[in-house]
Amino acid sequence: MAATELTREAIAAVDPQDMLGEVLSQPDQIGDALWRSDAAGVPRRYMDGGLVVCGMGGSAIGGDLGRAAIGPRAGRPLRVVRGYDVVPWMGGDALVLCSSYSGNTEETLSCFQKAGELGAPRVVLTTGGELARLAREEGVPVIGVPSGMQPRAAVIYMTIATLHCAAAAGVSESLAAEAEGAVPLLSSLVEEWGPDAPEDSVAKSLARALDGTVPVVYGAGLTGPVATRWKTQVNENVMQPAVAGVLPEANHNDLCAWVRADEFGRWSAVLLDDAELHPQLRRRIELTSDIVGEHGHVVASRGSSPVERVLSLVFLGDLVSVYMAALAGVDPTPVHVLERFKGELAG
Repeated sequence: MAATELTREAIAAVDPQDMLGEVLSQPDQIGDALWRSDAAGVPRRYMDGGLVVCGMGGSAIGGDLGRAAIGPRAGRPLRVVRGYDVVPWMGGDALVLCSSYSGNTEETLSCFQKAGELGAPRVVLTTGGELARLAREEGVPVIGVPSGMQPRAAVIYMTIATLHCAAAAGVSESLAAEAEGAVPLLSSLVEEWGPDAPEDSVAKSLARALDGTVPVVYGAGLTGPVATRWKTQVNENVMQPAVAGVLPEANHNDLCAWVRADEFGRWSAVLLDDAELHPQLRRRIELTSDIVGEHGHVVASRGSSPVERVLSLVFLGDLVSVYMAALAGVDPTPVHVLERFKGELAG
């Protein structure tokens, strides 16, 4: 039954496995994620090829978000591979982080094997499964993740592990202090945007505005990968279509679609702003908002450091998606269609 009010009690009636609780625990997960990354004993090896993160879905998004948080501070490349093969020219010049929440993702297992054949140093990020077994057999460090979540709910662990491995590979300096600094910020946002906040809070108001529409989420610079996170959270938590785009590229094509958008259903646009964006990107957000008109909603990151600002928008998007699910009467946790597809693929 769809919720009419976004209170804890109303959401719980739609969310029996407590996806809301997983989102609200993100501030508490940061310290645990930092400890787990440190405890894995990942050697520091400054690699000319930087860091390659191999993963799929919720196990890969941490690579994108980590890269966004590092941004122009990167001294070496950080790439994300979604598929069965690492880049063949990589050789042993890059650290490879193989990320699979279950430890049984076939694409990531393939990348683990291929990276080993190339002689690349590897790290595994997982709860267990075949990936953990192979890593221990071959003496590969394992960063453990708590079990019992949906993979997408482990986004903090995936992002912090990426930042840790990026520092180990010499992609950037350690950003652990920035991650620790995000704890009080996210804790305050739990109060400001969470289920105990007023019904006109930013998160609840945005969820109501997006309810019943197909959201198109635009990011720019630091917020570009966050737009992808918002899109996939709507896909999985709300079980509905959503689209992600990045400025300035979207200003060269997507804008034309808004001329006739109303002819094709109910659409909405979310533009993810950040105070430290290039001035022209911020100007593009303003102009894009003008063009999409009443369809558009601009939301800004919070915090002083890049890690804080990325995680603040991740938290907001995750919360909005759970609120949207409650309004639609959709349980935000199970993803039966994905499980069935994987089973058919394996069979």
